[in-house]
Amino acid sequence: MAAPVPISEVKGNTRENRTAAHSHIKGLGLDGQGRALTSHQGFVGQAAAREACGLVVELVQRKKMSGRAVLLAGGPGTGKTALALAVSQQLGTKVPFCPIVGSEIYSAEVKKTEALMENFRRAIGLRVKETKEVYEGEVTELTPEEAENPLGGYGRTISHLLINLKSAKGTKKLRLDPSIYEAIQKERVRLGDVIYIEANTGAVKRVGRSDAYATEFDLEAEEYVPIPKGDVHKKKEIVQDVTLHDLDVANARPQGGQDIMSMMGQLMKPKKTEITEKLRLEINKVVNKYIDQGVADLVPGVLFIDEVHMLDLESFTFLNRALESPLSPLVILASNRGLTHIRGGSNLPASAHGIPSDLLARLLIIPTHPYNPAEIGKIIQLRCQTEGLSVATPAMERVSQLGEKVSLRYALQLLSPASILARVNGRPSGQIDLDDVKECEGLFLDARRSAQHLGETNGYIS
Repeated sequence: MAAPVPISEVKGNTRENRTAAHSHIKGLGLDGQGRALTSHQGFVGQAAAREACGLVVELVQRKKMSGRAVLLAGGPGTGKTALALAVSQQLGTKVPFCPIVGSEIYSAEVKKTEALMENFRRAIGLRVKETKEVYEGEVTELTPEEAENPLGGYGRTISHLLINLKSAKGTKKLRLDPSIYEAIQKERVRLGDVIYIEANTGAVKRVGRSDAYATEFDLEAEEYVPIPKGDVHKKKEIVQDVTLHDLDVANARPQGGQDIMSMMGQLMKPKKTEITEKLRLEINKVVNKYIDQGVADLVPGVLFIDEVHMLDLESFTFLNRALESPLSPLVILASNRGLTHIRGGSNLPASAHGIPSDLLARLLIIPTHPYNPAEIGKIIQLRCQTEGLSVATPAMERVSQLGEKVSLRYALQLLSPASILARVNGRPSGQIDLDDVKECEGLFLDARRSAQHLGETNGYIS
């Protein structure tokens, strides 16, 4: 009798995507006329706020919103952060979007005003367009020519390098400087590689292996690229996106020598250093010069400061000044406070949203309102779809009631634990049942019940 053939299950290699609090938000959910659809792109409700944010996006895209500020004001769980993230989705990846929380600016290493300015500069992009003269093609010949060492001795030096490049339209033989040979060695270029050489700087970049050699080996860790189109010698427009903060950091880094003392000195320096105002002004001059020459375009982005009431009086004063600077992004603030004292100004009267009145007068305020029961139910359904959860109708109704009576955040946070309990309790296909939701309610208190228990037990849960 033949031995049984072992059969094992092969697991798929699909990756499980992490689900964050706002993974379901894909945009503002507006139609062609800028009107909010009932439920679109993961957004439900807040129609007026979404339409207002749509106008803000339009102004940013037309570069007419830089140096202005918007406040998203509403209670907890009314979609303020979701609106800001939807704005970033609408703007796309080419427009800088820098999200921070008000408490992030407090550090023992850097002044809070410096931390604010860093984030301001991160939210301003610069699109640099440069036309470079390059030689691009597949290497068909690579011959270093040697000569006698001019310093004497027995050694020989490389006098020049002969290289032959082939493109779709022809070939070209080049005679290169020895310094370019060193760059070619660093890139590990060999025959059959596709490279490009910048004519002005002599910089060499290995693009990959020519696809003519794709069948040379059965297994090879190489990236195969087609032979470049056009002539070997051509002009190429290169577009690079950087932020002003990238330029600040690149120019603030000390350019030390290669000796051991210089390298040790750089290691001993603190990792976080402040960038001086003088350096920023110099960089601004260069940026303005590039913009005037048409070499670069300024791309004002968005700085989003969540929990803005955590900023203190000094930070708000600095924010006022930063908004008036010539290079400034759109600033979106979010606060869930009503009338409250400004941090660092307890002797002053309470201010709306925890923001000084002079800054408040500059802001366009977009209110957000609590969701109605139908919207809460739709949001919970969307989250279940995003997280891939199966929920029975009675359980869905119970979770929606919790979202209405307790809070939407509490209701959404019960979904994942309830799905685990459903699997533990052996529910068919892991479907969440009403009993699973009720068990989760017993295991996890909401804020109101927790406060009630504390009041009954002298400050401690017994």
